[in-house]
Amino acid sequence: MTHPFESEAAVLRERYAELKAEHPKMRIRNLAELMQVSEMELVAAGCGAVKSTLLKEPPQAIFKELGSLGRVMALTRNDWCVHERHGAYEDIRAGNTMGIVLGPDIDLRMFFGDWKFTFAVTDDGRQSLQFFDKAGSAVHKVYITDESNKEAYEALVQKFTDPDPAWPKVEPLAQEEDTTLPEIPAAMRADWLAMEDTHEFFGLLRKHNVSRLTALRGIGPDLAQQVDNGLAERMLEDVAERDISFMCFVGNKGMIQIHSGPVKKLMRTGPWFNVLEPHFNLHLDTTAIASSWIVNKPTKDGWVTSLECYAENGDLIAQFFGARKPGVPELASWRELLVGYCPEPLAA
Repeated sequence: MTHPFESEAAVLRERYAELKAEHPKMRIRNLAELMQVSEMELVAAGCGAVKSTLLKEPPQAIFKELGSLGRVMALTRNDWCVHERHGAYEDIRAGNTMGIVLGPDIDLRMFFGDWKFTFAVTDDGRQSLQFFDKAGSAVHKVYITDESNKEAYEALVQKFTDPDPAWPKVEPLAQEEDTTLPEIPAAMRADWLAMEDTHEFFGLLRKHNVSRLTALRGIGPDLAQQVDNGLAERMLEDVAERDISFMCFVGNKGMIQIHSGPVKKLMRTGPWFNVLEPHFNLHLDTTAIASSWIVNKPTKDGWVTSLECYAENGDLIAQFFGARKPGVPELASWRELLVGYCPEPLAA
């Protein structure tokens, strides 16, 4: 008797094989979009060279044990940017709705509200743990490398394997109605100037019921000013040339992944501008950047300046800061670089 899981999977494998033959270089994420299914469903079905094992819920239980794997490659992406960082998961805190990883190499902020499925995946010999949300979109992936503890990986998979897996049913994520204001209230500028920590910014947006972009457009050029969409590429070239350590934040609804440090090797491949370091890769589709902003926030440690890139739909693609820790002022070299890009003066 065919397991119901297998009957669902067989249909997807057949459709996938036909499309893959037509688009041999297309990745599974993009093929899923063409097929109007989720990436998770193609992983569950074992499409192409994929062999997958559904692991037990909740994903937080698995996430808490990632430190046992040693050095791995952590991958977080959105539609326009891919962030890959090598290192070990250290100082892992994973609660019901939020979590954090605070290692020197792997630096993450997790938002578990919509996390649902976890798979152990072998794709053409490459092993990984892949976390998906309720809609079947990939939130985060952890790849085993030559430096990883493969025995610990096998033990973790064995511990969490679902012995009788049901076909994973996707459901759309809850969509909140956009009730944000089209312009910032007059009081918002005073609250912005009163910030003592960059983490207060999200609360500021909620208090005044505005989106990030509405805030940037209305707050005034001394606090946020729009710049050319080619600036992300230019900035990466400049920090590489000047050996400036910076922070790169890339995320989706369930995860933010952060790199801190300098970079040297840069390369363009078609629409993608790439950072290609042994420990850090970034792939940024610069053609998807619809607006770019230099943002200036006060803190008790002085002004903190960032470059932010947004997609056409208003989603944040990537954020760049000078490398810093709480309690430490912003790097003067980073501040000087970003001030130099600004057509108008920033508050100081």
